[in-house]
Amino acid sequence: MRDKLEILALVLGFMGLFGTVTITALPTWRVSAFIGANIIVMEDLWEGLWMDCMRQAGIRMQCKVYESMLILPPELQAARALMCLSIVLVVIALIITGCGTRAFTCCGDNLKSKNTTLAIGGCLYLLSFLTTIIPVSWVGLTVISNFYDPLVMEGRKRELGSALFIGWATCGILLITGIIILVSYSKHQAKDEDPYYTGAPLRSLRKPSTEGSAYLKRTPSTSHKHHQYV
Repeated sequence: MRDKLEILALVLGFMGLFGTVTITALPTWRVSAFIGANIIVMEDLWEGLWMDCMRQAGIRMQCKVYESMLILPPELQAARALMCLSIVLVVIALIITGCGTRAFTCCGDNLKSKNTTLAIGGCLYLLSFLTTIIPVSWVGLTVISNFYDPLVMEGRKRELGSALFIGWATCGILLITGIIILVSYSKHQAKDEDPYYTGAPLRSLRKPSTEGSAYLKRTPSTSHKHHQYV
């Protein structure tokens, strides 16, 4: 059962790594909102962490990398740093989790070291979950609040992009991965550390005390010989 959980955790970990890299690279964190009296939309605007893209009617998409990070709003600046940190954490968590599985001989036959390694990997997955959900939710909250703000011009309003939805799904995968690893660690910690533990109290394994009791030695009867029977 533990081997299956470890394989499942590794598969989900690779999915989480793919998701974090994808949402970091996608330019669709914020997209243009189709509102107002204009029926024909002349252009699409995409805004990401590293570039913004524009596509006019009949013209292919053109993207431009941000010339300076200071021109970005605070939520995108924080998202850029946190998403890079999240990718690093997921990579480290994958390596540590792989070393802690029974299929690898990184820690030898030391089950205690493998359990500790798995616990560290699970904590890193939970930390990467936090570093991913914070920027994704922050940007999503900013987009929603600006969309319903009457003081913001219609041309400056944006909608939730596909990168945010992929980000929320990736957060769920990272959270589930960390929980699976920590649950597997908690179930097998006592068993792996002391495989001969049976749960019996130590008092029952001791030799019964003879203090305070009379020990009567059995002696053969002298009134009858061995060949005499009643």
